[in-house]
Amino acid sequence: MRTFKIGDRVFEESSPDLQAFLPQAYEQRLRPMCMCKESPTPMYIARVEDQYLIKRMPLSGRGHDAACPSYEPPYELSGLGPLIGSAIQIDASGKAELKLDFSLTKRGSRAAPSASAETTEHGIRSDPRKLSLRAMLHYLWEAGELTEWRSTWSGKRGWGRVRASILNAAAQMTARGAALGEMLFVPEVFHGEDKDGIAARRAAALKDVQATGSGPRKLMITVAEVKEFSAAREGQRIIVRHMPFPLVIEEGAWRRLAARYETELELWRANEAFHLIVIATFGVSAAGIATVEEVALMVVNEHWLPFEDIHELRLLEKLSHLKRKSVKGLRFNLPRDAPIVSVTLPEQKPAPIAMFIVPASAGDDYEQALADMIETRPEITPWVWRVAEGEIPRLP
Repeated sequence: MRTFKIGDRVFEESSPDLQAFLPQAYEQRLRPMCMCKESPTPMYIARVEDQYLIKRMPLSGRGHDAACPSYEPPYELSGLGPLIGSAIQIDASGKAELKLDFSLTKRGSRAAPSASAETTEHGIRSDPRKLSLRAMLHYLWEAGELTEWRSTWSGKRGWGRVRASILNAAAQMTARGAALGEMLFVPEVFHGEDKDGIAARRAAALKDVQATGSGPRKLMITVAEVKEFSAAREGQRIIVRHMPFPLVIEEGAWRRLAARYETELELWRANEAFHLIVIATFGVSAAGIATVEEVALMVVNEHWLPFEDIHELRLLEKLSHLKRKSVKGLRFNLPRDAPIVSVTLPEQKPAPIAMFIVPASAGDDYEQALADMIETRPEITPWVWRVAEGEIPRLP
């Protein structure tokens, strides 16, 4: 059982005194210290709906003992590895400073027709110096611990909890000299009894991106769940849940988006239990129309865990019934032909398990890169499913 030191007091994780003290500690911005190792690891207190939870700081998981629930797998096994120290820089307080590979301002009345294509395609290159829009979404998901799963959490993760996790993660990040939370809009779950309050908070959040003149204007980042796509007179509408207006995307950009994310869209349409997550930069015109500038998509299963193809989905389905924790690996800026860990089982004994799925199209270069990755982490036990060789192997 974990023990935390908060201020000059020490609490066991299951202590009622800890739960009673957390609201006060949250207001005072006290930082809990996890005592799982001789050298304590700093954490932070997050408010998720009406609960107060102790969360790990960005990229601090390796500082915890392997038996601690806050331990996380080595980031070198995922697309996060190449970004550490360049696109993502952690300061002494544990805050993450992010370097972004997309614009948060718009100049002129209309973007050049090719801009969306260039930025969307650029976002899938492996560039360790800056975060693409897709990598930004992956980092929010990982830092918000939304890549983690236990069977005991079934039915407890809805959009309200997802939203709180994203915003709490963003609160530990800065970009371009400002708090990331100030440039991030995540729609609230709609409640009819609080519709006026929700509308007021939404208007306050979006006031800085409302066009007021002809000069450069500020953009925001939104993370939301897609409800559907529908045709507009020019372009397409992205209808997102819990938001009373659509995001409008011009026709050329829509065609490029549909081609780039063909797999994600096909997987999402195949099962109504799945969710499609959109991350986009957008502004609001003087007429009140929210227009997308750059956009990326991610498909997640019913537990909000991302997956890339049907093979990863099958693995996640098999692991979803286990009480032990599983952690989904994400690609960030890496291209699809680069190996990454699909899932890690950090609580497996005597050593954590890294689970890899080798696609049927993998060649010698892929196999060599995978072998090198496994060799560099001897403390992790590899589990490999080569799709071309047949059915999923027996789980550890």
